[in-house]
Amino acid sequence: MSKTILLVDDDQDYLEQMRVQLEAAGYDVAPAGSVAEATKLLDTQQFDAAVVDLMLEDVDGGFTLCYRIKRKHAGVPVLLVTGVSSETGIDFDAATNEERSWVKADVVLNKPVRFEQLRRELSRLLKD
Repeated sequence: MSKTILLVDDDQDYLEQMRVQLEAAGYDVAPAGSVAEATKLLDTQQFDAAVVDLMLEDVDGGFTLCYRIKRKHAGVPVLLVTGVSSETGIDFDAATNEERSWVKADVVLNKPVRFEQLRRELSRLLKD
């Protein structure tokens, strides 16, 4: 049975590119272009993992969504993807328990994310 990934990004081109690549890799994908769309999906579907952009409609929209995902489905792995480091110079990670406690993500990947890197992290977290 294939795993279902919640994929959230407000960049429609990036969202479509990642959706196509994830589906080609054998995942079912539920795409969302906003926090509101993702929240509706969280209320109606079960996911095996989530890939969430940090900067959605609001600067901290991705943080808020990660918090909602972990609160509702604590065991669902969350990958937070962000271009913040390259845009602002602010660098953060989810490598330690302390960082994961406030980031609410299991992995932080900096954009541009190579698909191989995303797939490797999903496989590791989902134990594929």
